[in-house]
Amino acid sequence: MAAPARATPPTAAAVAAAVRSGATTAAQVLEQHLAAIAGREPEIHAFNLVLTEQARERAAAIDATVAAGHDPGPLAGVTIALKDNMCTRGVPTTCSSKILDGWQPPYDATVVNTLRDAGAVIVGKTNLDEFAMGSSTENSAFGPTRNPHDTSRVPGGSSGGSAASVAAGFSQVALGSDTGGSIRQPAALCGVVGVKPTYGYVSRYGLVAFASSLDQIGPFTNSVADAALMLDVIGGHDPLDSTSIPQPHPSLRDAIQQGVEGLRVGRITDLPAGADPDVQERLEAAFDALRAAGATIVDVEVPAFTFGLTAYYLIAPAEASSNLARYDGVRYGLRVEAADTHAMYGATRAAGFGEEVKRRIMLGTYALSAGYYDAYYGKALKVRRLIHDDFDRAYQRADVLLTPTSPSVAFKFGDKGDNPFAMYLCDTYTIPTNLAGHPGMSVPFGTGAEGLPVGVQVLAGTLQEPVMFRAAAALERSLA
Repeated sequence: MAAPARATPPTAAAVAAAVRSGATTAAQVLEQHLAAIAGREPEIHAFNLVLTEQARERAAAIDATVAAGHDPGPLAGVTIALKDNMCTRGVPTTCSSKILDGWQPPYDATVVNTLRDAGAVIVGKTNLDEFAMGSSTENSAFGPTRNPHDTSRVPGGSSGGSAASVAAGFSQVALGSDTGGSIRQPAALCGVVGVKPTYGYVSRYGLVAFASSLDQIGPFTNSVADAALMLDVIGGHDPLDSTSIPQPHPSLRDAIQQGVEGLRVGRITDLPAGADPDVQERLEAAFDALRAAGATIVDVEVPAFTFGLTAYYLIAPAEASSNLARYDGVRYGLRVEAADTHAMYGATRAAGFGEEVKRRIMLGTYALSAGYYDAYYGKALKVRRLIHDDFDRAYQRADVLLTPTSPSVAFKFGDKGDNPFAMYLCDTYTIPTNLAGHPGMSVPFGTGAEGLPVGVQVLAGTLQEPVMFRAAAALERSLA
């Protein structure tokens, strides 16, 4: 069913400014979003848990801070939804899996503390493909999330709940995680902005791991400016995360004001085929828009791009098989009693993990096994290096690259569920960036088939978020 039209929401910066000035209150902002949740959440299922009372207490505390003449922070009163794989102290964190039934973390993820310190109001934990493994949010143990634009279609994945929350107006912004496209692909399908920053740009401390060398936290927002604000807040070095980049990041809010005059925008001439004609048409329109704004379009090659999918589905499952070994029924979460410890391990994992998670664990364990390590995992790591080096050569000729985000608009439930490979192809254009560790973002750029959103992906080199945001902002302005 098609969604009712939604008015363009105010920016997060505008909401925070209004709360800090007293023009509105955090409580009023929150109640507007809680009303939206009450109206459509039963239909959408963006959340695994709505934190109504905790959010009201938090909003009241922010309003008391303002009344006392103090500044609550740059996100004062801004509502935010968290993907349910980010640890929240004393609040269930499930990763949409039965294996974590009843688990409440004893600590908060670094991003959660950062958001609270900035004055944000957390409204809930969002649904996802189990352990972030999927591209449609159909793999959740708690049922699928539906696309707010058309509830017969998927919102993308694995961060489908976060994307749907922003698209439906349930929260001003949301956080997701991106291992192979899990922020950018659902952002494209739901018509919102989604950003995967450079690996190490945002702390992963407290993010439940899928593939540790690939996972990265990033925002979903209604605008490029809000995405810049969010990354300015949550980015930065964290001593609790050994992979966190130990240097300050320049302001992205300043960067988006600079325009794209003289910027070199790369068109990848050997990009893998597969994008639907309506998606390809919007990509060409994006090149035209940047050219009209003063950028130069240049042809580049990234030969190893086409091997990204193959390498990823060896590397990511291998890391997952290691990371998910900790779910054994002993320390936390689900435990299925059995005759002995070995049988208990098997029974717990059989009952607790869904089919897609089991598939990836088995694939990864096989790739790491004796006799196959060099042939599969080792070779995939070599391909990963080729991808990184090919991107580096491309960025010597271009400042940013443009590709489709998703090969298609949002597809109907069940269309790809019986064919895992068809589902994996949804991430064709997003995966290589994760393997390289570079930043990428999806920007809504018009509509395609049946009036559904299309996202254009902007890619840049390591720590080149400022130039990436300049191009993204120009694309957004061209549609204004």
